[in-house]
This record gives sequence, structure tokens and C-alpha cells, in this order.
Amino acid sequence: MKTMKALWLGWIERAGQLGLALATMLTTQVAMAVNDLPGGPAVNQLDMHPPVTAIAREQQWLHYFMMIICLVIFIGVFGVMFYSMFKHRKSKGAKAANFHESTTVEIVWTIVPFIIVIFMALPATKAVVAMKDTSAADITIKATGIQWKWGYDYLKGEGEGIGFISTLDVAQREMSDAGKPSGDDYLLRVDNPLVVPVDKKIRIITTATDVIHAWMVPAFGVKQDAIPGFVRDTWFRAEKVGDYYGQCAELCGKEHAYMPIHVKVLSAQDYSRWVDGEKKKIAAKSDDPAKVWVLTELVARGEKVYNANCSQCHQPNGKGGGPVKPLDGSPTVLDADKSKQLHMVLNGSANGMPSWKALSDTEIAAVVTFTKNHWSNATGQIVQPSEIAAARK
Repeated sequence: MKTMKALWLGWIERAGQLGLALATMLTTQVAMAVNDLPGGPAVNQLDMHPPVTAIAREQQWLHYFMMIICLVIFIGVFGVMFYSMFKHRKSKGAKAANFHESTTVEIVWTIVPFIIVIFMALPATKAVVAMKDTSAADITIKATGIQWKWGYDYLKGEGEGIGFISTLDVAQREMSDAGKPSGDDYLLRVDNPLVVPVDKKIRIITTATDVIHAWMVPAFGVKQDAIPGFVRDTWFRAEKVGDYYGQCAELCGKEHAYMPIHVKVLSAQDYSRWVDGEKKKIAAKSDDPAKVWVLTELVARGEKVYNANCSQCHQPNGKGGGPVKPLDGSPTVLDADKSKQLHMVLNGSANGMPSWKALSDTEIAAVVTFTKNHWSNATGQIVQPSEIAAARK
């Protein structure tokens, strides 16, 4: 009797522990619950993104149109097949007909598929031709794929001359490294989103510095490969103000999942204000090229540049990882010939190091000086902006 009671108590205790574990798991799942991200992915999404451009709406219509045609063909073919199997089965005494070629059947199954293909090809061709028409753009922006971030340069139109690097937000990467995802925009938040005005034709020129990337924003109906040594282009005209998200759609290396795209669509007035603000920032950053900096100033400035652009690959401790070579103790960094490191920073290298010509002379001088005088590196060497200007020539 005591044994049975002990068994019952043991089972009850285990059931209680299991119930507690399930409650904890459900509570954790509720705490980690996410919502639909406007302009981005939705929870349990099955359909395409809600379109905000004419091209995206055309693509969605084509998707439904093709699905309906395929469904009608499926029902027709399998309907006839199953009807024939049921109506003319042997158990009902049906006897197989004995006949050979039928000219009528041959003509029908040649003409009907041809008509179906033409019926599908006409609207699809219209959409593809419209997707490729990048003429008469209001603003032209170059999007450069870099392992693993995007560089944006405004080449033509309002905002011409603005350029910046768009990188995954540091807090997002820290959450990923800790295995604690959080927020509806997890791995989609960037430090510098691409900003464009609403109802303007935006031409995007794509290229890359290292491997093949792809610039994709589903809500715009846009996906264009960015290929090293080649220039491709696409376009969109956003019809609604808001934030829209995408990702690199080409497997580009181990950090592929950390290469998001965030496009902020503003009203014409807000966009003009943004352009004015960015140009003021550029003017404020345009340091006197003749200024001679001291070591402490360059190191302090260089640390900020390093954390914003270099730390994701080379790590904050400068140790690198995998194919990324360390900067701490690097022979190139420690070499007395500063031109070796300057050449690599400006032009990149074959082992995956991108070119950083987009940075200003002062920023490059600062980050190079920082790497030469940080961690275990203590060269005491200083690189001045004038040396970067000379190296560019």
C-alpha cells in the first residue's frame, strides 16, 4: 500500500514538474512573440508582401493570374482522368477502345497549349518590359554590395553628393550573438537607412566590391543582382510614405543573414529637409585637409570609425576570424612602410577586404592610426589626411 502511494506521489510530482516546464515554455514563447512588421515580413505570411508600387501590384496580379490558369488546367486534366477511370472501369464492364492516331486530337493538343502560353506570355512580357525601363528617373542612387553591408551614393537628382554606409544595427548583432532575438524588426534594423521621396522614380544602380549580392525589397517588387565589375539597374516609385525592408537575396558568405535593407520613404518636404541635414553633416565633416592632427585626436576619431565600419569583420578586439585576418599584431599594420596598409584600405584586397574609398581622408587617416596604436600594436606611427589624399592619386 505504501509502495502504491509512493508511486502515485512520484507520478503527481513528475506531472507537476512537466506542467511547470510547459507553463515556462509557453510564457517564454509569449515573451518572444512578434507582430507583423509594416513594410516587412508578417507572422505566418503566406501571400506576397502588400505592394506599394505599380510594378509590385502587377507582379501580384500576374501571380494570381498564373495560379488560376494552373488551377483550371489541373482541374481539367485530373477531372477528365478521374472521370475516365471511374466511368470506364473494368468492374462496370467497360471495354478498352482500340484506335490509333487522331488528327483532331493532335491539332487540339497543339493549338490549345499554344493559346494558353500566349495568353500567359503577353501580360508577363508587359510587366518585364516595364520593370526594365529605368529611363527618366528623378533620382539615381548607386547601391554597392559589400561583405556584409550596403554602400549608397546619390548620383543624380535631389540629394546628389550624399553617400554613406548602411550596416546592421550593433544592438541587433549583439542579440543574435547572445541567441536572444527580440523585436518585430529583428535583423532588419540598420544604422543608416536609404531615404527616398514618395511618388518619385528612383533608379537603383547595383554593383559590388567582392562577391555577388542582390538588392531586394519585396514591397517594391524589386530584386537586382549586384555583381563585382558589372553595373546593373532597376527602379521603383513608392506610392506610400513609410518604412520598407528587404535583405540581400544572394548567398554571399557567412554573414549573409546580417545584410538587411531598410528604405525610408518620406514626403517631398521631409525628404528635402533630410537632404539639407545630410549636406550640413557633410560640410561639418569636411575637415581642413591641411590640418595636422596629434596622435590622441586621431586615435579617438579612428575608434569611432572602426566601430562603425570595421568591427563586424575584424571584431572589436582586432582578432579577426576565419578568412578575416587579425589587425592586432598584423605585419602590415606594424610595418614601418605605411603605404602598404593605406593601399589595402583604399583599394581592398583579393582576400575579401573591401575598398573604403567612400570614407573621407580624415576618417581613413584616423582609423589607420587607430589600428597602428591600439590593442597590442604600439607603433607610435601617425597617418595624416594629407597622406591619404596623396595615396588616392
